[in-house]
Parts: sequence; C-alpha cells; structure tokens
Amino acid sequence: MDRVYDDYKRIIDEHLLDFIPNIDNKSISLYEAMKYSLTAGGKRLRPVLLLAACDFAGGDIREALPYACAMEYIHTYSLIHDDLPAMDNDDLRRGLPTNHKVYGEALAILAGDGLLTTAFEAINKDMMLYFDSPEKMTKRIKAAYEISKGAGCRGMVAGQVSDIEGENNEYSNEMLEYIHINKTGALIRSAIRAGLYLGEPSNYMLQNLDVYAENLGLAYQIADDILDEVGDPKELGKAIGSDKKKNKNTYTSINGLEAAHKRLEELTDNAVEAIAPYYDNAEFFRDLVLKLKNRRK
Repeated sequence: MDRVYDDYKRIIDEHLLDFIPNIDNKSISLYEAMKYSLTAGGKRLRPVLLLAACDFAGGDIREALPYACAMEYIHTYSLIHDDLPAMDNDDLRRGLPTNHKVYGEALAILAGDGLLTTAFEAINKDMMLYFDSPEKMTKRIKAAYEISKGAGCRGMVAGQVSDIEGENNEYSNEMLEYIHINKTGALIRSAIRAGLYLGEPSNYMLQNLDVYAENLGLAYQIADDILDEVGDPKELGKAIGSDKKKNKNTYTSINGLEAAHKRLEELTDNAVEAIAPYYDNAEFFRDLVLKLKNRRK
C-alpha cells in the first residue's frame, strides 16, 4: 500500500460524477444543484479513507469506487442541509456561497435528498452485479450496512439532533463526545469499516482499525472546534466563530483551547498506537492522523 492521500483523492475526483443517474432535463436544476456542492472542492476525507482501508485489506479499489463516491454523496448532502437557515444558517461553504444561497432553500433540501438517495442507488446497482458470487455479495452487504448505519439515526443524524438541541444549553464532556462521535466520527468510522469489508480483513485488523477510526473521528471534530476559534477564514473557506455565535457546545467552549489541544494530542496518540502492529504498512493512516492534528484548514 504505497499510495498517498492525493492519489486516492484524485481517483475520487475523477469518478465523483460517474454514479449520478441521468436526470430528466425537465428536472435539470436538481442535477445542477447536486453537482454544484459536489464539485465545490473539499478534502474527500471519507471516500479517501474507504479506498485506503480497502487497499489496506487487500481489496480492489476500482471495485470500491461506488461505495467511496456514495460516502461523498452522503457527506455533501449533510453539508447542504447543515448550512440551511433551520440548521446552521451559513452563507459560505468551501469558499463559495452555500447551496441554498445559490438555488434557494427548497431546491437545496431536494439536492441533499437527491444525493442521499443517489448514494444508495449507486451501492445497490453495484450489488446487482454479484448475484452469482455470494462471497463478493456478502462483502458488499456488510459495506452497505456500515455506511447506512454511520449515516443514520444511530450515527450522524443522531449526533446532529443532539447538537441542535444543545444550543443555549451547557453539556457535559460525556454528552459533547457523544455528539462528536456520532455527528462527525460515525461516518468516518463507517468509511473505514466499509472499505475493510470490501477487502479481506482479519478480525484483528477490524478491531485495530475500529479503535483507530474512533479516535480519528473524535480528534477530527476537536480540531474543527479549535479551528472555529483560531483558524484563518480564507484558508477554511468559511467564517470562524460561528459556533460561539450560535451558543453551540464545542470542546473549546466547555474546556478551553489548552485542554482541547491536550485532548487532541491524546486521541492522536491513541490512533497511532492502534495501528502500530502494522508498522510501515499503516504509514498512510499514521501520516493522515498526524496531518489532521496539525491542519490549518
């Protein structure tokens, strides 16, 4: 496994629109709104993790592409909906006007709906190719289950609900970590688990990468909390301080910047330790968590 992050990202970007179904010209504004947010840039972290995990477990990343792109469709839908006036009411995303600012609230909601359902259309269409191969079908069913679980009411959506309900109320660290683990971490964990299932993972590998994913997901959100206070808006592509203005619970608002940095270090160390048994074979995952800890955008 000698690919680097940008290699995986390039593959995703090249194929990101491949699994969007043909949309009737009478509804072409739906396609345009979906495409607008999909192609606005971004790190492609979740699909990259899925491809990297598949590679790590000895799978074929070309066969994993529908699942990786589905991860980005789901993530992008969540961003479109997060930015809506009823949610975070943001004007900028990735340095561009948010979807509802360009297409209006109604079409933005439907664009998010379209991306979410397209994700599962792409996955199910791929499954239909493997009716004669129970082993390959089983891999895909497990991957699809992990993705749907991470995106749903036991994962990302649950975290979003608690995040909204927590505005103007002070949460404990336990509740805050529940929000972060679900709102942000669940989709990261499902990307890694889905990718592993599309390869040939051992139970030991699944356990180790699970610990890695859980720590990575929480670390990623705490780093986001830090950036929301001290980041550069030009580099981030969005305004900073928005969480504080909305009286949202963040790791920095509850514990302060120094404690947030300390917790970020702990989680990063935990993630690195979890993949230590794989030595240089896990270099991609080790480098990734270290870079995310030190990211500036």
